[in-house]
Amino acid sequence: MPYGSGRFKACFTQDTQDQTMAKDKTRARPRAETPKGFRDYFGAEVTERAEMLHQIAGVYHAYGFDALETSAVETVEALGKFLPDVDRPNEGVFGWQDEDADWLALRYDLTAPLARVYSQFRNDLPTPYRRYAMGPVWRNEKPGPGRFRQFYQCDADTVGAPSVAADAEICAMLSDTLEVVGIPRGDYIVKVNNRKVLNGVMEVAGVLDPSDPDKFVTERGIVLRAIDKFDRLGDAGVRALLGAGRKDESGDFTKGAGLSAEQADIVMGFMFARRDTGVQTAARLRELVTGSAIGATGVDELETIAELLEAQGYGADRVMIDPAVVRGLGYYTGPVFEAELTFEILDEKGRPRQFGSVSGGGRYDDLVKRFTGQEVPATGVSIGVDRLLAALRAKGRMGQQTAQGPVVVTVMDRDRMADYQSIVAELRRAGIRAEVYLGNPKQFGNQLKYADKRNAPIAIIEGGDEKARGVVQIKDLVLGAQIAASASLEEWKDRPSQYEVARADMVARVKAIIAGQA
Repeated sequence: MPYGSGRFKACFTQDTQDQTMAKDKTRARPRAETPKGFRDYFGAEVTERAEMLHQIAGVYHAYGFDALETSAVETVEALGKFLPDVDRPNEGVFGWQDEDADWLALRYDLTAPLARVYSQFRNDLPTPYRRYAMGPVWRNEKPGPGRFRQFYQCDADTVGAPSVAADAEICAMLSDTLEVVGIPRGDYIVKVNNRKVLNGVMEVAGVLDPSDPDKFVTERGIVLRAIDKFDRLGDAGVRALLGAGRKDESGDFTKGAGLSAEQADIVMGFMFARRDTGVQTAARLRELVTGSAIGATGVDELETIAELLEAQGYGADRVMIDPAVVRGLGYYTGPVFEAELTFEILDEKGRPRQFGSVSGGGRYDDLVKRFTGQEVPATGVSIGVDRLLAALRAKGRMGQQTAQGPVVVTVMDRDRMADYQSIVAELRRAGIRAEVYLGNPKQFGNQLKYADKRNAPIAIIEGGDEKARGVVQIKDLVLGAQIAASASLEEWKDRPSQYEVARADMVARVKAIIAGQA
């Protein structure tokens, strides 16, 4: 048989198809699971987050901030902290090389994109530039319980304002935001510190040389991390890290900063400098930084912030000076602040503990300088949206009830779909969330099961008889469930959960029933 004949080609094609089918049968199906460190969000959770973001945006807008939405992807160079290297080019971020061999990455936070935007469009933007931004960020870090690689942040920043009045305004706005979303006074505190004060303390302690900022940089990093762990390690644990080092319960040893006992006493004095009032705390800090010009400047700034907040009615019950606030990011250059929720919750082992921080920020005057070569003052705050939502759920102020679903218009006759679409359109025009059942209408019971799974408050029923008489059946699904769960036969007769109403009265009756369910 000559090559190319129809019969040969048919046999060849069949053999190829058989081989392909065999490969398809052996090919492993993908696993239906979210990647490690990520999660999916459904109906009520998405709605709750959207409502919270709307509330937060309302506060930011009232303070005069404008919305900004930046790309989820930045150049790794623009992100700054995570430049590519040979061993792990995307350390800390999710990065890749594009077709031009440039390194790109998903944004790590919302602050680095702001620095890039301001540098790129500074001739077109007002100075100071006040913006807020909301959206997901991604971190290529080890996930853990409640710690995900994608999460939402909600930021507000002022770029181009050197006065600490901008920092005081951020603190006031943060206080207002927490109260607007449902955290009352007494359940939170905004804590304020100043990196300049801490630098002054380290200068006095002998681990910072103003004439040579790179000197003792390793020791200062250890000191900062030790202070930041005070709530977890306590006095003894921090002192160990300030000195020779610390061995944890597992036997792992962490090298310390190597400070002498006298040097450690100065640092620990800073940690315990908080007094009953902001004035007293500032006075104690001024004692600790005696001889340090940068430290004295930092105390001056804290006193100014306290005065400005007090003038607006933000006392120590809402915003307070607390030297223990350090903030982990290295780019902070002045005031730093943190919002802490003070109420107790139970951890995974049933032990009571404070909920902790949901927001933080500070002044970062050097970040824009990376792009422009010129120092541009900036200050801002970032709210951890998922943390704040979790706090509200822990307080019972959110997530306690399943979100109400739409009114479901059932289908009694698939040939009358236009009639049912007319009903649902009328409900929607009246501002009522509604949908037509679009599954197989053969089993009416399945339609009611669907409405139940959708948490529908009401089902609308219109068969051919109802259509001829100009009426509809309205089934109160919430009342029906209550009756089925607990009512006696007599109560069931006295409180019917299904009504027949004139088609013209349908919208009014649906509105009344939903209002009664609320």
